[in-house]
Amino acid sequence: MESVGLLAEVTRGNRVESQHFGRAVVVDATGKVVWSCGDHEAVTYPRSTVKALLGLELVESGAAERLHLSAAELALTCASHGGEAAHADVALRLLQRVGRGVEALECGTHWPTYEPAGRALSGAGQNACALHNNCSGKHAGLICLACDSGVDPKGYIAPDHLIQKRVTRVLEEVTGAAHREDERGTDGCSMPTYAIPLNALAQGFARFGSGAGLTADRARAAQVLREAVAQEPFMVAGTGRYDTALMKELGLGAFIKMGAEGVMIAALPDEGLGIAIKVNDGANRAAEVAMSALIARFGGAALLEKAAQSGVLEQTRHQPLRNWQGRDVGVIRAASNLSA
Repeated sequence: MESVGLLAEVTRGNRVESQHFGRAVVVDATGKVVWSCGDHEAVTYPRSTVKALLGLELVESGAAERLHLSAAELALTCASHGGEAAHADVALRLLQRVGRGVEALECGTHWPTYEPAGRALSGAGQNACALHNNCSGKHAGLICLACDSGVDPKGYIAPDHLIQKRVTRVLEEVTGAAHREDERGTDGCSMPTYAIPLNALAQGFARFGSGAGLTADRARAAQVLREAVAQEPFMVAGTGRYDTALMKELGLGAFIKMGAEGVMIAALPDEGLGIAIKVNDGANRAAEVAMSALIARFGGAALLEKAAQSGVLEQTRHQPLRNWQGRDVGVIRAASNLSA
């Protein structure tokens, strides 16, 4: 059985009520492990954390430039958004760049994960559609790539589709991990997701952030995506979301992405480091406080100075636990070994 470590604690009153265990690792672009907790070589599904890596081919191929994609559109291709009106509008604009509509999306439909957006839709007598799916930007980006390449996008979610093969090859090259058929699962949006070692995921984002170990064209593509996200952090997640809040304050100093089931990554470009976290019980709240603690620990002076101005890292690594009356009844905090 793989080893795990304590990542986060939840208190109530003066007692620890719950604990979250898992694995975390900090890696440089060469693959050197700088710090780890638990078995960092055990495989896990990266889920939505790799959306920016899936978007590299859209930029590197020249499709994004030929289609004149805006920063907001590029940021949305990296997103797990809340389905707010602005997210849906930008997803539709992406599709319209190649003469397509919502019917081209193969991600399925769910109501906006941002509840006020769902209530607004319902109150207006409207139904949710695939544009509100939190993965619609990623899917629209793949449709853009297919159409620009002269490939029929129909069935683009299938592992053997030409576009899917192209972006999977990029995942393999950036992370250095084989994406094997026997380690393939199906994500919530029907895209393939491949289980890889946690340290390979971290190394991939050390490369994504620093450009080290990538070709010149791919490093430039990574920079274009990071700049788009830093310019439009709202598009990556949305109102009240952790990823958006941190990147709004840290700008190009950090790229952060949450995935489902307690997986989270970060790239620290100036430090040349990648961070990957997997919470065993799938709790995203634990991944958030753990990530803030690790960014505070391994971020450089410039990043930490910027974070201190807003207090964003301190606020997010030690989050209040509130009851339905809005009263503070405890805290969710990173484990002390992450901040040592």
